[in-house]
Amino acid sequence: MAGNGGIIGPTQVISRADKTTTFTSSGTFTKSPNNAPGTASVLVVAGGGGGGGYGGGGGAGGLKLTNCHPLPASSVTVTIGGGGAGGKSPSPGTRGVTGSDSSFGSSTPLSTCGGGGGGTATPSPNSIASGLNGGSGGGGAGTNVGGAPNVAAGSGVCGQGNPGGAGRSGSPSTPYTAGGGGGAGGAGTAAVASPNTAGPGGAGSDVSPTFGTGVGVCGVFAGGGGGGRGGSGGCGGSGGGGKGVISGNTLQPCTPGTVNTGGGGGGVCNANPAAGAGGSGIVLVKEPASGCFVAPGVWDMNTVLDNVENNTWPKREITIDYLVVAGGGSGGGVATPSSLIVASGGGGAGGYRASGFGPSPLQGTAQSLSLGDHTITIGAGGAGGSGPTTPTNTGNSGSDSSFGTITSTGGGSGGRYGNPTGVAGFDGGSGGGAGFPQTGPTTAGGAGNTPPTDPPQGNPGGENQGYVGSGGGGGATAAGGDGGPSAGGNGGAGAPNDITGSSTTYAGGGGGGIEATSGAGSGGAGGGGDGGCRGATPGALATSGTANTGGGGGGGANGTSSGPDAQNRVFGSGGSGIVVARVPSAFTLAVSPGTNSTSTHPGGDKIATFTVSGTLTIGEA
Repeated sequence: MAGNGGIIGPTQVISRADKTTTFTSSGTFTKSPNNAPGTASVLVVAGGGGGGGYGGGGGAGGLKLTNCHPLPASSVTVTIGGGGAGGKSPSPGTRGVTGSDSSFGSSTPLSTCGGGGGGTATPSPNSIASGLNGGSGGGGAGTNVGGAPNVAAGSGVCGQGNPGGAGRSGSPSTPYTAGGGGGAGGAGTAAVASPNTAGPGGAGSDVSPTFGTGVGVCGVFAGGGGGGRGGSGGCGGSGGGGKGVISGNTLQPCTPGTVNTGGGGGGVCNANPAAGAGGSGIVLVKEPASGCFVAPGVWDMNTVLDNVENNTWPKREITIDYLVVAGGGSGGGVATPSSLIVASGGGGAGGYRASGFGPSPLQGTAQSLSLGDHTITIGAGGAGGSGPTTPTNTGNSGSDSSFGTITSTGGGSGGRYGNPTGVAGFDGGSGGGAGFPQTGPTTAGGAGNTPPTDPPQGNPGGENQGYVGSGGGGGATAAGGDGGPSAGGNGGAGAPNDITGSSTTYAGGGGGGIEATSGAGSGGAGGGGDGGCRGATPGALATSGTANTGGGGGGGANGTSSGPDAQNRVFGSGGSGIVVARVPSAFTLAVSPGTNSTSTHPGGDKIATFTVSGTLTIGEA
């Protein structure tokens, strides 16, 4: 009789012996004795951000899930982040407090960032504060300051969550509502005017395929908090986000984020004293009975059963080199006083992050990615402006670029004219240069490397010490130059990188403008735009940062509303960012859309260059 190639026998029932350890407060983890290979699935959720007084929902705590994480033989330190306190609504209102970080391990920990606090708007005095950045960003507040722009939300800055929703501006007689905080699974929703509704919090992340539905909120963690104010408070996002409160509702207080979910707190209206606090974080550790693998290429039965039931077969991972440069900030906006000629600071370069092929102090660690599709985001440069009709303006910061776990922060815009003190440069990947002060003391440049990365992604902008020259924007390898009595500060130098096989310099700062007919600061090497000076010659105009370098825009010089000086009311735009991936020759790659390109390095590696946002697909050769 021919054999069937198999073994016929009685049915065997496989007994699962997985063990899950839950940490709701900080402590120490020790692996089980039967977990000989020392592997586990680990979930780390940070504390959620508090909702804002008069405003925005709190952002969810950052969430990270890692399967088959190696465990040391010794004990592992576990830190559970607390939720941030809710902001206050009696005047003056306050923003929600950012949640605290959570981590698993100490030497090379799995760590997550606390959720950003919700923004606030104080009716009297009319001050506005945007949502804070965090694991997920806090929602923007609603404001009754007539003519004010919509209030910005915080960003998800650690690659572990999403941005909050923007708040809506109005007036005491028109709708003004707050946005929801971002969640681990989706962005917070912006407020809307019709119907007058605050934005719901962003959805959380479902981890039930790994840990089941008995944890979190039916297996979901890190939902964003709902926005407050308006005709209807925003609902909290799934996964523990708190609900916001409608204006004047004293019987329905806003709710905090659910404890040990990392949910953001709900925003509050003016009739309630305090917004909801963020929910505390959590750490879950699931140990298979015999680890993820019993031998190279051999899977233990628990893992096989889990992957069959949940369709969670792991993908092969490879090591990828990268260059990620964010969009540069614009030069400082130009004011329009009727009789003054003033100048603004240069824009900061977009954040520069690379795993190699550039200056040795700036080399990060290559990232491990699975085969398949990966989203690439290219940050836009901050918009500049020109012409005698340009309103008083503070310029615009650049947008973030991202690839996998790597996010580079947009460059900060330059500061503009102010009386007595100039407007400081804005923080970013690299900081913007300080604007011209009419009579006041030293004005500071914006901080670089914000939020901090290791190695740093940029440098601060230059100061203005009361002189006619404004500060230059910071660059990837150097700070922006300070403004002086006869010259604007030069933009900080960028960083050369030959990941493509040809050396190109990226992320130079923009030069500072000057209240004189000559002496504007030069843009830093790496695409930084030149500053402007007053006068009628076209060569005196500020220039923009170079596209796809992340260079900062040049700071403007200002003229009167008419006459030969009027044409110089110009501040340069920041240059857009770029992402380059370098893949070993044993693999294939493809890019979309077709605006992006691929090439082969002389050494055989595959190169993908992204100048617009798109998708990188990595496959077997």
